[in-house]
Amino acid sequence: MNTAVDCRTLDQALALARDATRHETPFDGGVVVWHRWGRLLAGRKPLVLLHGGSGSWNHWVRNIGTLVVAGREVWVPDLPGFGDSDRPATGEDADALPEPIEQGLQVLLGDAACDLVGFSFGGMVAGFMAERWPQRVARLVLVGAAGLGIEPAGPIVLKPWMLMRDESRLVQAHRHNLAALMLWRPGSVDDLAVALHAANLSRDRLTRRRISRTDVLRRSLRHLSCPVCGIYGAQDVLFRTQHVALAEALADAPGFRGLQLVADAGHWVQYEEAAAFNQALAAALSDG
Repeated sequence: MNTAVDCRTLDQALALARDATRHETPFDGGVVVWHRWGRLLAGRKPLVLLHGGSGSWNHWVRNIGTLVVAGREVWVPDLPGFGDSDRPATGEDADALPEPIEQGLQVLLGDAACDLVGFSFGGMVAGFMAERWPQRVARLVLVGAAGLGIEPAGPIVLKPWMLMRDESRLVQAHRHNLAALMLWRPGSVDDLAVALHAANLSRDRLTRRRISRTDVLRRSLRHLSCPVCGIYGAQDVLFRTQHVALAEALADAPGFRGLQLVADAGHWVQYEEAAAFNQALAAALSDG
């Protein structure tokens, strides 16, 4: 295996994709496409990563290699309606996705419990799964997850891009939107981030998402039995003025183990500050 520990170029990201073993699991509406790296070692649980909205498995492109080197078997689906997975037959939001993901895990892992990590939109899916199938989730890590009833301090202004035909203007719009919502430092909006973002947007078929603006995840957290950790970028535009409220919301989980704020990182924390995030995730997954 030639898994790159820290992808920084599109070529490295494509090589990482080629290193994966591809699996498909059926659901009502089509198939979920899964990507697996590493192998399951004795005493370890499978690790499942759920990506964010308008994303795919590649939201984790700078983390997978480190996890594999650390001895983890890593499973990453394209959530239904994103990437290579089919759109769900019904439903337009995160609450439509737990069942096809659980059905897939039943095919791939049987009844085995896993460590579950969810980013942003995927954090809501992960939280709903931990509530509905507590035996499935040994540990839950929320990364930049919304649905906590916390409003951003101000409006987030994104540039429209769907009707643009001029390539340079389209790239400029993607760079603006990544800087406005996903990444904190201008230098983080690099060519790889733009390429991954553009590829994901073109395959987003679940565009009417709304429940992230509610407290739906916070309500689910109150019913969880597993340990729960949070890892957020300290400069995440959704939460950077609301760190106290964020910690309070996550602490509604009976098994809350703590919130780690990663300095100099925005919403896409695991990409922008990959090394610091990987260290924080390792600590969260080893916390007994």
